[in-house]
Amino acid sequence: MRVFGSTDFFGVWVVRAAFVLAVFGWGVGFYGPPIFLHAVVERTGWPLGTVSAVVTLHFLSGALVVVYLPKLYARWGLPTVISVGAVVTSVGVWGWAVASEPWHLFVAALGSGMGWVTLGSVTVNAVISPWYRRTRPRALAIAYNGGTFGGVLFSPLWVTLIALQGFAGAAMVVGVVMVVVIISLGALVFIHTPQDLGQQSDGLSKSCVGEHFASSSRPPLPGGQLWRDRAFQMLAIGMAVGLFGHMGLLAHLFSLLAVTLGSQYAGLVMGGLTVCALLGRTAAAHLLTLGWDRRAIAGASYTIQAFGALTFLFADSGHVFLILLAAALIGSGLGNGSYLPPLIAQSDFAAEDVPRVVATTVAISQAVYSFAPLVFGLLLSASSGDSHTGVGAQSVVFFAVANGVLLLAAVCFFACRLGPGRAARQRA
Repeated sequence: MRVFGSTDFFGVWVVRAAFVLAVFGWGVGFYGPPIFLHAVVERTGWPLGTVSAVVTLHFLSGALVVVYLPKLYARWGLPTVISVGAVVTSVGVWGWAVASEPWHLFVAALGSGMGWVTLGSVTVNAVISPWYRRTRPRALAIAYNGGTFGGVLFSPLWVTLIALQGFAGAAMVVGVVMVVVIISLGALVFIHTPQDLGQQSDGLSKSCVGEHFASSSRPPLPGGQLWRDRAFQMLAIGMAVGLFGHMGLLAHLFSLLAVTLGSQYAGLVMGGLTVCALLGRTAAAHLLTLGWDRRAIAGASYTIQAFGALTFLFADSGHVFLILLAAALIGSGLGNGSYLPPLIAQSDFAAEDVPRVVATTVAISQAVYSFAPLVFGLLLSASSGDSHTGVGAQSVVFFAVANGVLLLAAVCFFACRLGPGRAARQRA
């Protein structure tokens, strides 16, 4: 099926490879830690607060690396960076599985956190951007769907493999497969550029299908001007707050559902939650083709998720329908938290500012949401001690705070809607 133009255009293969890259990046590095948290607590009996702090370190250490990724790509080349990142991630996850002392976990989290960001959103944007301009939103949507599919695949897969082979065996199997696949993608696909193959963005097809990519005519914002720009501030805060809510929910939702529904059913619900994320991102991509305001779409997405957190407040083990409805509402926007901000950057800022805006907002958001597992873990611990709790009365504060955080993210996006035309008239 010719989605982007001629099948001779190598960008088609880049999108497919980016999809696979995202499957492993998000499936291991983003959706994995909530499962790892539960597995470590079950295996060791260590306090929930301690293991939650390890999850925080996992994401915080990644934030320290992600802002430097463009420089690492320029210095070493993207294939080398992602290959090394895959190896480091695999070793780190295996360290989670075999840790015999809490400090072992913290060391392992440094590796898994620093490694997985090389397989995440900044890298997906880096590999897609040279190949697509007019159809970049659609190309990114397909590539980011790999991250969502990673949640669909890996959430139940981790649970099943850990049950069958133990955490160490599961980490070994997934790690080896990931390293082989990522190194192969780097050597066969990501090593190429349009210039190397004598091609240009979108395959030089005048009949290329898809929406015209709307870019901003705003002047560049060098140095500190970017930090003083209201559009940048609201984008960075909205993305950071929104992903803080996402990670706070995801880090503990599996454990809450496992107590309420059982581990196997909880894994299926987590997988179904990411199916809803795929559908939500597809709907957002369709609205983009209709010319809807990107920030308005993001704000609406977070509003829907806030209703999901509110629904969990009224659910317990006797209200399975409400649990599934709440998970579906929250899941519908999970894919848009990382998908829409780069597209907002590309429409609201000068072209030369976009890479810096994307890398900076991702780094800020990851630094902020890295504390979410710890903060939300403390909320649960304050309600129930270190004992395991499920969806119900003891987790009301947990979901109430999540509701407030998601609503705040929605306000940030609604508060500063620019769009290409209005962005051209804005100044720092």
